[in-house]
Amino acid sequence: MGIINLINDVLWTYILIALLLGCAVWFTIKTKFVQFRMIKEMVRLLGDSSGKGGADEKHISSFQAFAISIASRVGTGNLAGVATAIAVGGPGAIFWMWVIALFGAASSFVESTLAQLYKIKGKDSFIGGPAYYMRNGLKQPWMGALFAVLITITFGFAFNSVQSNTLCAAFKGAFGFDHVIVGSIITVLTLIIIFGGVQRIAKVSSIIVPVMALGYIALALVIVIIRFRELPVVIELIVSHAFGWDAALGGGVGIALMQGIKRGLFSNEAGMGSAPNVAATAHVSHPVKQGLIQTLGVFTDTLIICTCTAFIILFSGAPLDGSTNGVQLTQYALTNEIGPAGSIFVAVALFFFAFSSILGNYYYGEANVRYLTQKKWVVSAYRILVGGMVMFGALAALDVAWSLADVTMGLMALCNLIAISLLGKYAFKLLEDYRAQKRAGIKDPVFTKDRLKNFEGDIECW
Repeated sequence: MGIINLINDVLWTYILIALLLGCAVWFTIKTKFVQFRMIKEMVRLLGDSSGKGGADEKHISSFQAFAISIASRVGTGNLAGVATAIAVGGPGAIFWMWVIALFGAASSFVESTLAQLYKIKGKDSFIGGPAYYMRNGLKQPWMGALFAVLITITFGFAFNSVQSNTLCAAFKGAFGFDHVIVGSIITVLTLIIIFGGVQRIAKVSSIIVPVMALGYIALALVIVIIRFRELPVVIELIVSHAFGWDAALGGGVGIALMQGIKRGLFSNEAGMGSAPNVAATAHVSHPVKQGLIQTLGVFTDTLIICTCTAFIILFSGAPLDGSTNGVQLTQYALTNEIGPAGSIFVAVALFFFAFSSILGNYYYGEANVRYLTQKKWVVSAYRILVGGMVMFGALAALDVAWSLADVTMGLMALCNLIAISLLGKYAFKLLEDYRAQKRAGIKDPVFTKDRLKNFEGDIECW
């Protein structure tokens, strides 16, 4: 644990915070605040699920790609991660989660647009992601291989351990169920679905995600409406702690900043290089379309669902002294609000949140295993190992699971941020092309590679 904590301190204190915020602000400026200017277009595109390819092809629609990415984003980070950020960094951590989401959405736009640009044709659907734009765009296959290994470890193993760990803790708190029993059930369900491939994952995610997200948001809205008079006090609490004006809770602005960004990144994954793996699979007429849709995913995750959890905790008056942490804090808060049913609701909600995340996380790993090798037995072995890590997470200590996830997430984000910083100019040009076609009255812009001037790199699908 000592070495892991040391690496975390160096990565998150001196390197990643500056790089994440720097890239987010830079991309925001270069895209002329695309994440705010084109929200209406994002919502419109989300309903565009056309384009299934030929009769022998099984392309993923825009909505299905969005659902898989949201499935991965909306998980324990929204219930347990937010609670951890508040418990460790104080209410001010929520403010910094908002900031990283508002600016980081531009990073999400850039990485997902690049993934679409450099995607390639797979056996029956498109495949792509950071490993591919590192190889075909930067001409650095070693970097693509390094990223593929990092994301496979991060999502397939570390993050899925965190999801399983938190889910088992929630069921233990709500029903007294043993971790071994819950872990075994989750492991079996996971293996059944992931052995069905991306098509089965897409179908399951497109059903689970809307139901779980809308149900949780509805509950949070009811609580906000009931406690509406206290809303200004809660907002003031968040802002004052964000800037260290009141240090009674948490450890000041530094800890609030680090916790907000770490947990914010874990939750919405903007700039991390995860969502581009599924963004590349979508069948669209212009790369910018999926870039915009994935930008909306960041807002959905952090500004809506994470904020719901924060309000539930802060309205409840739950203790923020570290005596209760993780998902138990969220359960405690909701129990204060609606009675014993609160703990049960969190456990059930977390089952859908965490299970859908396990599926999305698995796919990110599989896409990159296939980048490294086309051998079927390797993919099968990876699927079995994922099942094993889900079971391991059910039995491991929470602190170990979170610390390992922080290290692998940090290294992966570092690798991806360097790549999208170097290739970002092409995402800016694609956005200009998309907007030019819209201004010309073209409702459904279409991209072909001859429209990208002075381009260096390999484009297969355009």
